Order: sequence, then structure tokens, then C-alpha cells
Amino acid sequence: MFVFAANMTMRGQLNEYKYIIVPKKFETFKKENQYLTSTMVKYLFTQKGFTPVYDDALPEDLANNRCLGLLASLSDDSSFFSTKVTVILKNCQSIEVFRTQEGKSKIKEYTAAYKDALEDAFVSFDGMDYAYRPKEKQVDEQPITVSYKNDVKKMEETTGAAVVMQQATVENQSYESVEPETSTFTKAEVKTESKPITSGLLYAQPIGNGYQLVDSTPKVVMKLMSTSVDGVFLTDYQGNSGVVLKKEGKWFLEYTEGGVKKSKELNIKF
Repeated sequence: MFVFAANMTMRGQLNEYKYIIVPKKFETFKKENQYLTSTMVKYLFTQKGFTPVYDDALPEDLANNRCLGLLASLSDDSSFFSTKVTVILKNCQSIEVFRTQEGKSKIKEYTAAYKDALEDAFVSFDGMDYAYRPKEKQVDEQPITVSYKNDVKKMEETTGAAVVMQQATVENQSYESVEPETSTFTKAEVKTESKPITSGLLYAQPIGNGYQLVDSTPKVVMKLMSTSVDGVFLTDYQGNSGVVLKKEGKWFLEYTEGGVKKSKELNIKF
């Protein structure tokens, strides 16, 4: 009851996502589309007004930005006597956004049982009235102007230092000198940091929808989520969304931390 009640408050968040990514093979099964589960999940999402796509047939905008979609997975707690499945939706950072109620069926034949249980689980989407609405960007907000007013005159008299006015938005920072003479103020450039993340070799081990990188300990350093572009993976590094890609025969991790774009070389063996 608690999980379902929590989902009621999270339903509106699904409107921020344009697609539902449906795996051709769910991790809980040994075969692709076993018991027609992938087919049924894609069909049911379509019936509920979503735009589901298979993980091997992503549209161009989703391939370029996996954060436009939610990845569907199945939690299978079936037993000999009944079939029990829950549909889980996670964002591009592998954070759970939505979980359905547990769908149940006592039908003995597997394909019919999973169809029945999935239909029961998808009742959680009834009345949701889903409609894709892109998140508003901060650049659309009115900029905040920082003004020193009377402090300008006081600072000039006491220090002779140049004073700047700043528009404090993330995307747009501009500086205007109020000193009558030519200002020597220069805006600091954002530089890309490039250094190896580790001097050791990282081994790529296949997992569902990608790889995990482990060192010689062995310890999992990070996980890579496959995209439709060869040699390009999505990842999460120290709480920051990033991309691992191959350039000129070398692997690099690129991410943004504190507004600074960083690039680290990786030594990966696939």
C-alpha cells in the first residue's frame, strides 16, 4: 500500500519523459521476448498512451539523449503456484521513477499467465492521463541582477577597484564594468581537465544493457549503459551523468562537475 500511495504522487513526473524503452530481453529471462513479455509490455504501454520503443530501435533524439526516456524492467517473484510481476521504470541515471503494483495470475500456461499478470500490473497506469511535457529550462527564467547601489561609490573611494554587475543565472553570466576607465576584468575560461582516472587496467564485464568496469581488486569502478551508437556509453561517475566514448583509439570519460567540463582517459580492456 505504501509503494502504491507513493506512486500516486509521482505520476505527474512521468510527463517529463518522452519515451519508454522496452528491452527485447528482460534480465529475469534467459531468452529474448520469452513468453512474449517484451511484446506485451510494449503493447500495454501503447494502450496507456505512452510511446514505447525497443532498446535496439531508438529514435534519433532518444539515441542522442537517453534522458528523454525511461527504461522498463520486470521484477519477477513468480512461484510454482502463481505468476507475480512488477513493472519498474528507471531514468538515465538508473534512479527508480515509478513502480507498478504487483500483477498476479494463477493461470498455469506461462505465456497466458504473464499476459494476465502484466495486465493486472498495468492497472497502476489507469487514470494517469499521461502527456509528454518537456521540463522547463532555467534559461527561460527571468535573470536576477545583482546591484551594489550605494556600495559602488564607497568601494571606488576606498579601494579604487573595478566593480562588476552580474546576471546570476546558470546559463547566462554577463559582466558590465561601472568604472569610468577601461576595466581590466577578464572572465575566467572554463578548461577541460584531461588526466587518467586510474593508472590500472579496467576490465569490461558484460551485464544487462551494457558493461561493468572492474579493476584488479576486483572492484566495480563504474557501469556503462549501451546506446545505439557504437563506442558510446552512458554512465554515472561520482554522482554526475557522463559519457564514455572512444576517440583516436583511446577511451575517455566525459562529464560535468561544478559547471566544469572534465575529461579523463580510461584504460579499458573489452
